[in-house]
Amino acid sequence: MTEPVLFVRNLRVEFTSRRGTLVAVDDVSFDLAPGELLGVVGESGAGKTMTGAAVLGLVEPPGRIAGGEVLLSGRRIDNLPPAELRRIRGREIGAIFQDPLTSLDPLQRIGDQLVETIRTHMPLSAAHAKQRALDLLREVGIPGAAERFGNYPHQFSGGMRQRVVIALALAAEPRVIIADEPTTALDVSVQAQIIALLRRLARDHGTAIVLVTHDIGVIAEIADRMVVMRAGRIVETGVTRDVIHAPTHPYTQALMAAIPVMGRRDVAVKPQAETLLEFRGVQKSFDLSPPLLERLFAGASRRIVRAVDRVSFHIGRGETYGLVGESGCGKSTVARLVAGLYRPERGEVRYAGRRLQMIFQDPYASLDPRWCAGDIIAEPIRFHGLLSGEAAISRRVDELLGQVGLSPADAAKYPHEFSGGQRQRISIARALAGEPDLLVCDEPTSALDVSVQAQVIELMRELQQRLGLTYLFISHNLAVVSNIADRVGVMYLGRLVEEGPVERVFTAPRHPYTRMLLAAVPDLAMLGIERPPPAGEIADPLAVPPGCAFHPRCPLAFDRCRAETPALRADAAGAVACHAADMDL
Repeated sequence: MTEPVLFVRNLRVEFTSRRGTLVAVDDVSFDLAPGELLGVVGESGAGKTMTGAAVLGLVEPPGRIAGGEVLLSGRRIDNLPPAELRRIRGREIGAIFQDPLTSLDPLQRIGDQLVETIRTHMPLSAAHAKQRALDLLREVGIPGAAERFGNYPHQFSGGMRQRVVIALALAAEPRVIIADEPTTALDVSVQAQIIALLRRLARDHGTAIVLVTHDIGVIAEIADRMVVMRAGRIVETGVTRDVIHAPTHPYTQALMAAIPVMGRRDVAVKPQAETLLEFRGVQKSFDLSPPLLERLFAGASRRIVRAVDRVSFHIGRGETYGLVGESGCGKSTVARLVAGLYRPERGEVRYAGRRLQMIFQDPYASLDPRWCAGDIIAEPIRFHGLLSGEAAISRRVDELLGQVGLSPADAAKYPHEFSGGQRQRISIARALAGEPDLLVCDEPTSALDVSVQAQVIELMRELQQRLGLTYLFISHNLAVVSNIADRVGVMYLGRLVEEGPVERVFTAPRHPYTRMLLAAVPDLAMLGIERPPPAGEIADPLAVPPGCAFHPRCPLAFDRCRAETPALRADAAGAVACHAADMDL
């Protein structure tokens, strides 16, 4: 048996306030062998992040480690003074956090940040530290490492920034890495690349990794063993395959049941109805150029990004139309064009309904923290003059709260007094208050835990059936879209590259980009089978590739592909096919 490199025993973390003592972590124990990947899974508030913080010695007052111990390579570290802990962090135990932008100094070049970290923990000269930094960048898959060495964090994509953070965590060759939600903010294809990278680091370097996440699909792809946490305690632990295929605790069983599965649909496909929303050749560009004087004297060029490029689609009344694609593909720009927040420079947006409303990704950011829930929901009623008299408005607010599963007493509460799922229910109630025909849902479930996500999806289905609503459902989570949408459009670099019924697009995709997205979705059925990561990332919208990123030998340039190729057509089912599918490439 290999000796554990990390040993956590009976860990307890408390927070003291005027209201009493909150136990965030209670009697948590686990161990970790060299080269092992341990997944810690649970919903928000389960204590998984606080467990990682305690291992790293990052619990801030009024929090404290009230019991238990943490041993690293046989040495107890939870009771060390802060100065000694700082020497251990980075050198013996590293960390990867959820948002790479908050982990990187925006004012420092990434090369300088790497060199600084290396020289802090290792006795290397500046030249040797720079060489090690370049080697690390190449190891984590940064193309053109020497050229990117002098770039700033904002010049990297989200996936590349996370690779830089991983390089920082590896800088001093730590034996253990705590990875706290390292893939949550990433697109599905980039997530698959990061999973493959972490797996390779554990295998090739013997690095032990604790992966903290609420995504069981990620755990299934990468972890050797897993720990399930709820309310600060471990409720189940074991080999990943055993826990996922035969969970014993009711909470684990509930989590598994709530995971959206590709192709699992229990609603009938709706017949075609009259068109409620139609895009006709819509185009929208943004000028990101530096100021005119800078362009004149510094020789800078204009930077125009075409966020939406000749997009056409329609949504029938009572239908749910899913729009999927990676960050930067133009999905949110489409949502803002629908809502009238942007005006198209070409093409037409036609809407046959009376009103439309939006549901945003982060319910906390979209709700005014100074207003109680009742006032938030009542605002569109007053704005549109739908009811007169405060008594009638109050009754309508109570009715809307009931429709989304909340009580009239919740009208007096403020946003911070609700959970994330409850806040999203308030956002839905506010949207319904305007009596819309169309709801534009921009990533409405991506910030929610898997069980809350399932509840919100079920609520949206019920409301659609009861009220006859129409949804434009925008998401990068293909499993969620497959469970709620009737038809789906796939966007890439501002283009709608494939469209059709959900069942057809997700079971027999015709465009290579759609196939790449589907191949990157975590699959519990593939547990234990290592899949190759998707090649490359979504191209820079400011530097659209001259040829097809998926068929390098395709004779047509990307910007001419759809315009000049008769084979890129809509078939009888409304699905757009890539012309290269018919070519021997």
